Amino acid sequence: MKTAVYNLKAEKVGELDLPESVFGLKWNPDLVHQVVESLRSNRRKGTAKAKGRGEVSGGGKKPWRQKGTGRARHGSIRSPIWVGGGVTHGPTGDKNYERKINKKAKQKAMYMILAKKNSEFELIIADEVSLNEGKTKVAKEVLGSLGRIKGFEGLARKGAKVIIAPKDRRTFLAFRNIPGVRTLEMRNMNPLDAMQAKYMILGREDVLNLSKT
Repeated sequence: MKTAVYNLKAEKVGELDLPESVFGLKWNPDLVHQVVESLRSNRRKGTAKAKGRGEVSGGGKKPWRQKGTGRARHGSIRSPIWVGGGVTHGPTGDKNYERKINKKAKQKAMYMILAKKNSEFELIIADEVSLNEGKTKVAKEVLGSLGRIKGFEGLARKGAKVIIAPKDRRTFLAFRNIPGVRTLEMRNMNPLDAMQAKYMILGREDVLNLSKT
C-alpha cells in the first residue's frame, strides 16, 4: 500500500510503502469505542460531592415540640426531606472511574484509526514536520498550503481540528498557538487524541516506526 509524501509546502516529494500491519487493518468500531470510552473514563475525576445530613450546617435544635402542634414530628431541619437538608445516598467524592485497558487493544485501536483516517483523506504524511522559523505565522501558512492538497481542503478552515507530531520544540511552539491545533509526539498519542481530531499530520519516520512498536 503506497501513499504520497509531501513537504510542508504541499509539494509531493515521493511515495511511502505503508506498513500493512498498521494500515491494512479492518475497522472494528466496537474495539475502538471500548478503548476510547475507557480512556475518557480514566481522565474523569470522581470529585462530585454532596453533603449528607451529618455534614450540613445547622439543624441542631428540634424545629418544634414532638406533640400538640398538629404538624408532623421532625427532629432536624437538615433531614433529607427538608429543603436545604442533606442528600441521601449522594456522591461521596471518592469514586474511582479508572478502567484497565489492555496494551494490545489500545495499540490496535490506534492503528485502526490511522488506517481509517488514511482511507478518508484525513491523514497527511510529511517528509519532515519541522519549521525553519518557530513562528505561528509560518505555521498558519503551512496549514493553508496543505489545505490546497486535493481531499484536505478542510485543513485551511479556521479552527479545524488538527493533531500534529512535530519533530522539534521550535515547531511544537509555533503550532500550539493556533486554535484547534494540538501538538503531540507520536509516542504520546492515544486513540482518544486521534478521534478528537479531524486531521492528522505525521512525519515519515513516525509512520515507519509504527510497525516496529
